[in-house]
Amino acid sequence: MGSYMIGLDQSTQGTKAILFNDLGNIVYKHARSHTQLINDQGWVSHDLDEIYGNVIQLINDLVEHSHVPVRDIAGVGISVQRETAAAWARDTGNSLANAIVWQDARAAAITDQLTDAADKVKAKTGLLLSPYFTAAKFAWLLQNVPAVKQAADTGNLCLGTMDSWLLYRLTRGQAFKTEPSNASRTQLLNIHTVAWDAQLCQLFGVPQDALAAVVSSNALFGETTFDGIFPQPIPIHCMLGDSQAALYGHGCTAPGDVKATIGTGSSVMMNIGDQPIQSADVVASIGWRINGRTAYVAEGNINYAGAVIKWLTEDVQLIQSAAEAEPLARQAVAADQTYLIPAFSGLGAPYWDATATATLTGMTRTTGRAEIIRAALDSIAYQISDILVAIDQKAGQPTTLKVDGGVTANSYLMQFLSNIANVTVSVPDIEELSAFGVAYCAGRALTVYGQLKLNTVLNYHHYQNAIDDDQRQNLLAGWHRAVRGVCHEEAAPRNHNNRHQDNLMTAAKS
Repeated sequence: MGSYMIGLDQSTQGTKAILFNDLGNIVYKHARSHTQLINDQGWVSHDLDEIYGNVIQLINDLVEHSHVPVRDIAGVGISVQRETAAAWARDTGNSLANAIVWQDARAAAITDQLTDAADKVKAKTGLLLSPYFTAAKFAWLLQNVPAVKQAADTGNLCLGTMDSWLLYRLTRGQAFKTEPSNASRTQLLNIHTVAWDAQLCQLFGVPQDALAAVVSSNALFGETTFDGIFPQPIPIHCMLGDSQAALYGHGCTAPGDVKATIGTGSSVMMNIGDQPIQSADVVASIGWRINGRTAYVAEGNINYAGAVIKWLTEDVQLIQSAAEAEPLARQAVAADQTYLIPAFSGLGAPYWDATATATLTGMTRTTGRAEIIRAALDSIAYQISDILVAIDQKAGQPTTLKVDGGVTANSYLMQFLSNIANVTVSVPDIEELSAFGVAYCAGRALTVYGQLKLNTVLNYHHYQNAIDDDQRQNLLAGWHRAVRGVCHEEAAPRNHNNRHQDNLMTAAKS
């Protein structure tokens, strides 16, 4: 048995391959981006074959440059972007269409026709009826791509999320499987039975026989040589959605543990134990199913988090790189009250207004470049704070918020998040928590990590609240006024009064 594990993280912007040793430390990492295919209607797609090619190239580079003998690599865990829809031919493994990315809302007309079933969908899946989730995307592919419909008619269709697609290709069609963290985000899985739901499949017009088998998150999914790079196949022994993988990687295995993954968007997720807790403002999903035990999560998703910084860089060109955002934000006039509402593709949790539009508000003569940049960073923290309130109302008060993602390197933002949410923010010494989570999970299944505990691997830097309650309430009041200005009345933030905010969280000792 080898003593190294590969964590493969296939995300929205690119794919990372990271090699961890038997102490959980990174010994090699490399990333490759893929093309964001965006048409004039705003549809967002990915080329499945490009992504698979990147995976193979990354593994080839890892073997060539890590200086770790292939025989010492025990196995691999895979984390993936969630809700993205893929379709391919069962007989050849060839993709039948570009993947429809989670951000893409082209299937809105399909969910609009199903509104009478929204309560039933929510009761079974824990999810609000939305084109954000995969089922409507599958339905769109079946209705609009002739090759997909033909494959369905002949029983030759595979539909899946990115985990199933990569597994199928890596095992050369020998394994067509998924697991509950990804399956629960499709809007086709009954989270109570942890099985595909025939009524939901019929509702969306998705043939159930085109879906992957659902197995445990730490199952032996199959074996791969990565298209001949390895002389002998190695086991794929964990797959998870990227957000759940990060939750697991942080060691958030007890009810009440909460983290925020701040990537292109952001996922704020709390472990809520062995029973799903339904809420109007956040969704319930499955965190993982490991060794026969299912852990559920409450989650709120933000459409624009790190993508706001990309907007500053590429679209309005206020900065040349993300690294410039922090020093400029610190230069902003303290009394300036500019707010950016980053509703470039509507607002997600807890506002749930797909028609909201982005705006800058509260500008005065003091507002300039630095103030707009600060407002953009602050918008990430405000959205996370509002989700924490919504989760808190159903699942109890967390004492600390663990965070991951590239944006966590911005110490201004991390401090402001601690201030506005009134909670300790803990940043680990590695950013790649999704890859770490699946590598650790797979490594536990393969006994590479034995009794190695996560708290002995990760080191955290803690940010503590540094403002008083009056200042916090004034900032939040301005933010909520700004949100109400772009939302329909029924979508405006709920239950964000001062009394509730007073009791939001108790800062933990670092």
